Amino acid sequence: MNEQQRRPGLTMTTQAAEGLMRRRWSVTEIEAIVKAGILAEDERFELIGGEVVPMSPKGIRHERVKGTLAEYWYARRPPEIGIIQETTFHLDEDTFVEPDFVFFRKSDGLAHLKPETCLLAVEVADSSLLYDLHRKARLYATFGVREVWVINAQTLLTHVHRQPGLDGYRDKTEIAPDQELVPDFAPALAVTLGALQLI
Repeated sequence: MNEQQRRPGLTMTTQAAEGLMRRRWSVTEIEAIVKAGILAEDERFELIGGEVVPMSPKGIRHERVKGTLAEYWYARRPPEIGIIQETTFHLDEDTFVEPDFVFFRKSDGLAHLKPETCLLAVEVADSSLLYDLHRKARLYATFGVREVWVINAQTLLTHVHRQPGLDGYRDKTEIAPDQELVPDFAPALAVTLGALQLI
């Protein structure tokens, strides 16, 4: 956020227009706003159906889980698989999200990342758990992302979503921290969260 363009004390969010029509933004328009410096590049938000949705600040537990997983997965990553953290993942012309991890085939390339080329999206959820499990999971399913994991940063219980459809994921499984999580596309990246030593 550009602090010079806001009076002190002006809140970042509003519900004043609840139930009223809102202006719909496109990804291209939001990118131009960021380029113009009106929104800072490091400001955390997602664009959902044309609406700017501010994201909650990340707690230390979230960062410890994410950092530990990054070290684990990068050390075991098959050479043909790419992993990117916190990328702006464009789902449509008016929707982008920022998952904690996205896995893709290097042959598809990061520049061409889209829902159908995403092998797995991982959300490490703390204060955003309900949002990630419901609204965001339905969004991923609607756009056909084949697999999504939502990891509860506090308990390490993982909600695995597979078989996307317009009404959400048809296959939803809870994996306990002492059970192995195995991505379909790369068994070498299997992980048992409860066995990891968090950084």
